[in-house]
Amino acid sequence: MKLESWRARVLIVLGFWLYRLWARTLRLQVEDPNNVVALVRDRPVIFAIWHNRLLMLPRVFDPCFPTRQSFGLISASGDGDLIAIFIERSGYGTIRGSSSRKGVIALRQLVETLAGGGNVLVTPDGPRGPVYQTSQGVIFLAQKSGAPVVPIHMEYSGSWRLKSWDRFVVPRPFATLRAIFGAPIQVPPIEGADQLEAERLRLQGAMMRLVEEP
Repeated sequence: MKLESWRARVLIVLGFWLYRLWARTLRLQVEDPNNVVALVRDRPVIFAIWHNRLLMLPRVFDPCFPTRQSFGLISASGDGDLIAIFIERSGYGTIRGSSSRKGVIALRQLVETLAGGGNVLVTPDGPRGPVYQTSQGVIFLAQKSGAPVVPIHMEYSGSWRLKSWDRFVVPRPFATLRAIFGAPIQVPPIEGADQLEAERLRLQGAMMRLVEEP
């Protein structure tokens, strides 16, 4: 079914409102020992989250970061079209691209978004994996923009796991959602491949330390 058809549009609208209702049943607990909420009031940041924890981000961002617009980096593939629709309907911006498609264009747009005062959100292991392995793209973005990278993670008191490449996490209705914000990471100027790899591993380690149930 094409996304432009009236049937697809009706299903998208219905699915979106069911999603919002489902999200509202989740009890939110925020763990912010590094005062990320206060930091975001003062400057834009790069949020980094594992691909399999993406689903309920608006449930976290709506109450925690209401004063600064956020933009998600979404794959330029056909599957990304549907994700982009849901994100935009939730009141957030999208930037289309990935390391494999439109990567250079997307990087420029991300840098411009940060320079203009917007947060950006990336999934360092998406859209294809390997799961829990960061790509170098977010390090390039942090160096180019000067914005800090903030690891963000979500755990649920009850959830299902899909049989996808990353065992995508789907929370059960009325579960408790724990949003965990890690310490901001400032990436220094990169002077060689070894330092680039060291920064990539530093971010990967910081993100994995927040994961309780891989």
